[in-house]
Amino acid sequence: MTAPTLRQSQGSPFTRIYSIGAARGEFAVPNADLIGPIDSSDEWIQQRTGIVTRTRAGADVLAVDLATDAAREAIEKSGVAADEIDLVIIATISNVQQTPSMAAVVADRVGSNPAAAYDMNAACAGYAYAVTQADALIRAGAARYALVIGAEKLSDVVDPADRSISFLLGDGAGAVVIGPSETPGISQTIWGSDGSKAGAVGMDHTLVEFRDGSASWPTLRQEGQTVFRWAVWDMAKVAKQALEAAGVTADQLAAFIPHQANMRIIDEFAKQLGLPDTVVIGRDIATTGNTSAASIPLATHRLLAEHPELSGGLALQIGFGAGLVFGAQVVVLP
Repeated sequence: MTAPTLRQSQGSPFTRIYSIGAARGEFAVPNADLIGPIDSSDEWIQQRTGIVTRTRAGADVLAVDLATDAAREAIEKSGVAADEIDLVIIATISNVQQTPSMAAVVADRVGSNPAAAYDMNAACAGYAYAVTQADALIRAGAARYALVIGAEKLSDVVDPADRSISFLLGDGAGAVVIGPSETPGISQTIWGSDGSKAGAVGMDHTLVEFRDGSASWPTLRQEGQTVFRWAVWDMAKVAKQALEAAGVTADQLAAFIPHQANMRIIDEFAKQLGLPDTVVIGRDIATTGNTSAASIPLATHRLLAEHPELSGGLALQIGFGAGLVFGAQVVVLP
């Protein structure tokens, strides 16, 4: 018996980012407010990280609220009606409810019901992963318009007395609308993982340990030197591979927008990539801090606000973090 032939969907050959929105925690927290519990100084934090202040949200604001605000701006600027969006992906590690997903809630809040909606956890590479998925799903015909959000309220999962990562972290969300395009707007992604280094950065306890009373509330910790060396040496290679995959050279970029982990890492990236002075580099970390999955879209939003002439140019973006995981691609800026 011959099986009937199945229909398979096929979408647009190309995609692009239509627009971008952002939401930051409403409080600017200077280094001086954090140095007591970690026995440090403003000078030490600035020298090691480049952070002067970081944005943090109030106790009554959740990551899903930041995601909603960023999404509304992105949709408003996109020219796409909210009810035409049929896919919502949120990259996050700070949803304080493991279920339901933040994405389903945001889809409903912004008027995109009944879009397919899910959260994904790739830590600081989450936004790059989510862009990859939206691009692939639209080109496969599984969706037409996607809302991609990186959203974090990391102040909910930080120990103020932890010297390894607490002073780095901020709260915020960045959102983009992605849809079909007549020309390529998102290049092939170079992505992957190295679970052998899973202990280098992540939560210090499990929820089961917390429930059973054998551990405190899980918070983020990292082995700073391990992560720094991996980011500087291995991730520069990934960034170069992403350029090669896109078929462009460093001097053809309008912008370089890396995960906002540490200003020294960003500077070393620029050096190893041989970026000319014409390439504008995202340095949002100085006043926003490290916002994990939200950091690349937040840095992009600030860059376009300060340099609107970059619109339509090429940007290399790369995320990397807990897992360890990484993802990099070249995109046309909205």
